[in-house]
Amino acid sequence: MKILSIFGTRPEAIKMAPVVRELAKRKGIESRVCVTAQHREMLDQVLSLFEIEPDVDLNLMRPNQSLAQITASVFTHLDPVLEKMQPDWVLVQGDTTTVMSAALNAYYRRIKVGHVEAGLRTHNKWEPFPEEVNRRVAGVAADLHFAPTRWSKQNLLKEGVNKEIVHVTGNPVIDALQFVAEEKVPEKISSLLSKLEAKRLVLVTAHRRENHGLPLEKICIALKEIAARGDVEIVYPVHLNPNVQEPVYRLLANAPNITLLEPLEYLPLVHLMKNADLILTDSGGIQEEAPAFGVPVLVLRDVTERPEGVQAGTLKLVGTDKEKIIREANYLLNDRIAHAAMAQAVNPFGDGDAAIKIVNILQNF
Repeated sequence: MKILSIFGTRPEAIKMAPVVRELAKRKGIESRVCVTAQHREMLDQVLSLFEIEPDVDLNLMRPNQSLAQITASVFTHLDPVLEKMQPDWVLVQGDTTTVMSAALNAYYRRIKVGHVEAGLRTHNKWEPFPEEVNRRVAGVAADLHFAPTRWSKQNLLKEGVNKEIVHVTGNPVIDALQFVAEEKVPEKISSLLSKLEAKRLVLVTAHRRENHGLPLEKICIALKEIAARGDVEIVYPVHLNPNVQEPVYRLLANAPNITLLEPLEYLPLVHLMKNADLILTDSGGIQEEAPAFGVPVLVLRDVTERPEGVQAGTLKLVGTDKEKIIREANYLLNDRIAHAAMAQAVNPFGDGDAAIKIVNILQNF
């Protein structure tokens, strides 16, 4: 069985790494990896961490490219790869432009598609943008759906997908997290943590397209007020996108009790999560990862495709309203009982064996 795994961003690489490593162990499977490098530097960090050597590197990242440009690049550069390799399966993960383009390209060539992390939905095509439409397109093209939870499986069944090709596997991000959490804490993180003294660590990541502009400015103003309480240190690794860099550094660069960092590799980010008292994020992956460490998460979005976390009590939606962010953050920082209730809630996203389940299903299909 020839299987080609295709991914292009850091989150995809993190979640596909356990699957790629498991595929490499199995007899009867010829596993190949193609990266589009939709995100170059951040992708390379993960490939190095998990010791994955791509068979094909399309190297498509260009400065300030539009969604249309990256979509066209994936189509035109990936098609000759599919023609040459003739895989039995293409595996894609999640909801990036790479995922949507690769799934559709494989469909055009009548190659079977396996969609990892299938069935996530907000039912609002503009939030998150463009991910909601990307994952729907990938879902239409898929021949096997590896849903992380029962809720995501139900989304697919409601859309008319045959239940025989939908499998609940958990999310391989938990597999990846368990692997990385055992690695040694990087020196720069242990040094940062030692400087906190009695302060409580609040980790922030905010970069999504729908939060660019005024929403991100409101988030920054809220962070400055939370930091003013004095007993916390807000640590914010700032995304390289100029639409994020400009407002964040303009509003927070000189604020007390706020540390702005360059984007972090996955290993140091995991150890920051592990040591955080509270996380504020608009990231999808962190909504799944932080609960594995018992860290409450305030989601800086109005909707989430991971309502299981909200229902379980590990996540709370706060959007980008300044007053609500401040109120909910202070509530959890002040009320130990409320904090413990979120910290001790059960993580609904799996127990670390998703990759094994996914590969077993492929072999038995």
